[in-house]
Amino acid sequence: MTTGTALVLGATGGVGGAVARRLKAEGWTVRALHRDPGRAARAADGLDWVRGDAMVAADVVAAAAGASLIVHAVNPPGYRDWDRLVLPMLDASIAASRASDARLLLPGNVYVYGRDAGPNPGADAPQAPRTAKGRIRIAMEARLRDSGVRSLIVRAGDFFGPRTTANSWFSSALVRPGRPVRSVTGPGTPGIGHQWAYLPDVAETMVRLSAREAELPRLAAFNMEGHWDPDGRQMIAAIARAVGGRVRVRRFPWALLPLAAPFWPLAREIREMRYLWREPIRMRNDDLVRFLGAEPHTPLDEAVRETLAGLGCLSASA
Repeated sequence: MTTGTALVLGATGGVGGAVARRLKAEGWTVRALHRDPGRAARAADGLDWVRGDAMVAADVVAAAAGASLIVHAVNPPGYRDWDRLVLPMLDASIAASRASDARLLLPGNVYVYGRDAGPNPGADAPQAPRTAKGRIRIAMEARLRDSGVRSLIVRAGDFFGPRTTANSWFSSALVRPGRPVRSVTGPGTPGIGHQWAYLPDVAETMVRLSAREAELPRLAAFNMEGHWDPDGRQMIAAIARAVGGRVRVRRFPWALLPLAAPFWPLAREIREMRYLWREPIRMRNDDLVRFLGAEPHTPLDEAVRETLAGLGCLSASA
């Protein structure tokens, strides 16, 4: 099993942080890039924080010297400026991967799949953009393929976990971090399934794949199954069980987003993703299971309980 030195971009975020901590636990030496490493190091997570900007190729190349794995888990917060920032940041990581001959790991998602992929797309399903962010995601994957660097793409559903950031539907819509759960805002359509991914399971999957570097093709891509909510109600039911009682369910105010867009730029970005709550898209993990034998999977109730505890949403009695 392979270990070595890994550089993580986005280690203060949900996915990057989870992967960095899991790599560290498995014996990797983990560097984390940050513009203010002193402030980031206060998390006391044992990472080797180095100064640098993910937009500056020279910074990323220098930080990646001697690394065998680069985790590109950095994104502009709140979907802002994706069209302007995402590809240049990836180009910097590609340059670092080429300079250090490191595997470049890119966390992916369902945005790359449209109607022509069907309701259960596999890792090699056709990719047709449904949204502007979908087109950017497809461009990112194409950039990796065209670069020739060794790369690994792991696509997963909507993230939730103990350190989920505001980019997650779970922590920005369903519940309010730091507050007891008395109501849940449900963005889904009753009866329509939705795919979720528990961050520790995502991190475990990525680390297990990275540890088998010698068996990976030059360009490797896998889909995760994660947690499939078949009718859009099971996640809310798990939240209710975790807090020890019934919770009131509020409908997400989709109709108000066009009115809010002039004052709240994120409203437009959120509205663009509504199709994922109106159509059941369930990515298949066949290739992943064949390669690993099984997908890391934490039971839903345990995953939800740990997530709510990490977000400060559980009382002592719960």
